Amino acid sequence: MTDSTVRNIATVFPISADALKPDPKFHRRRSIVREFSLNTSTHGIPGIARTYFGYPTQTSVSFVVQRTQPFPAVSFCNYAPIRFDKFIGPFINYTNSRNVTDTNDTSTITFTQSGYIRDFIQILFNSGQSVTQYLFTLDDMLLACIYNGGSCSKSDFSSFISPVHGYCYTFNAKSRSGNQTIRQTTQGGSSGVFQLRLYAHSNQYVPFVSDDVSVGIVIMVHDNDQLPLIDIEGIQLASGGRHKLSYKKRTNQLLPAPYSECTDKISLPMQALFDRYGDADYSYSQTICYSICTQTFIYHECNCVHPEKFTTRTIMRPDPCYSAAADRLVNTDSLWNQYCSDCSEACTSSDFTITPSSASTLSNEYAYIYKFAVENMSVPLPADWATSWINWMRKDYISVDIVTETNLVETYTQDPSIGPVDLISNIGGNTGLWIGISFLSLMELVEMLYRLLRYHCYFVRRRMRNSNNNNTRL
Repeated sequence: MTDSTVRNIATVFPISADALKPDPKFHRRRSIVREFSLNTSTHGIPGIARTYFGYPTQTSVSFVVQRTQPFPAVSFCNYAPIRFDKFIGPFINYTNSRNVTDTNDTSTITFTQSGYIRDFIQILFNSGQSVTQYLFTLDDMLLACIYNGGSCSKSDFSSFISPVHGYCYTFNAKSRSGNQTIRQTTQGGSSGVFQLRLYAHSNQYVPFVSDDVSVGIVIMVHDNDQLPLIDIEGIQLASGGRHKLSYKKRTNQLLPAPYSECTDKISLPMQALFDRYGDADYSYSQTICYSICTQTFIYHECNCVHPEKFTTRTIMRPDPCYSAAADRLVNTDSLWNQYCSDCSEACTSSDFTITPSSASTLSNEYAYIYKFAVENMSVPLPADWATSWINWMRKDYISVDIVTETNLVETYTQDPSIGPVDLISNIGGNTGLWIGISFLSLMELVEMLYRLLRYHCYFVRRRMRNSNNNNTRL
């Protein structure tokens, strides 16, 4: 990471620039051994060294039976982000103040007016005002929650804000404080079944905000410590029926350096982003890293960030500069290496293969059961609710079951093709190594040992000198 990149990240995020600078690392010993192995005249060693120091790997696939395993996290959002009844009044006041409209009609929004919704949201962000009062909350949607036959409640969910879908909620996320224990699939003697009963309130959708979707939810099954990128990876479920999502788990394990460039280290800018998600304890993500470095470059070029990625923002403004800057970063190798060189693949990751299925609409019996729960919510009901409530229930009711399909976990593991034992075997089997040894080879070996000893003495003296300097300053 260059000094200019460090300064830019420290500008976007409230972090000391010195804290972002990497610690000095000493790999001189390894380089001395590597140089000797590759250049010695001893017959056989350079060939073995070239193979070993190429760090070849192989991938093994195994299927491990885990009788009990952590149930994955489940995140969901209402497809529409904004509640009409709370939004329309302030929005009409805004359009009137801009001389776009001159009306007191709060019953609907025209297509022309909808073009100013984004500007209104940006002004709220840039002026430090909250937008959460305009969004659908968990209390507005949740009818019932059951895990392995036992009831769960609002306290079992953590919340976050999606730039596309507003308030979203996660069940079974890993917490930093430990207040929430990750549920296991065998908890309560069952096999891992999570049931959600939701109500979408399509009568409160703001027109033209949700594109051509009339009503639905977005849901995502992910690892317990994974930040849910639900705008990208979420599954859209239509309302009016019962859905079943069966999952199978797969894990990926890569070797650290020098075999690969993978990392699980969370940088300070990424941690600053994670801190905005409350008590959730998230792990490193390459996709998140790309988003942060892109935002950093956009801020450097435009003095703003991408308005649709406001979770990594400090200020937004309606400026097309951000699109041109993002394109330039992606298509210019030198810029990408300068700003995003630290965004390696994660060493460990888990993903879930989902098999969806659905059944017919809500039955009359259960419509009566959930009718009273909908009426007790704080969301205004449709004007014709008294006569058409059964139709509204069948339109807006959404049932989702997330089920563990199997206790077999598919595991992909990266292993070294040549390990220490293989290396010794290659050396021992290469008889030419001993036949080709000579006085020159012995001198090269002595030279390598001398260089290692000299470097070690230099390193010890340097540490002692630094320690004395620190004590003097104290």
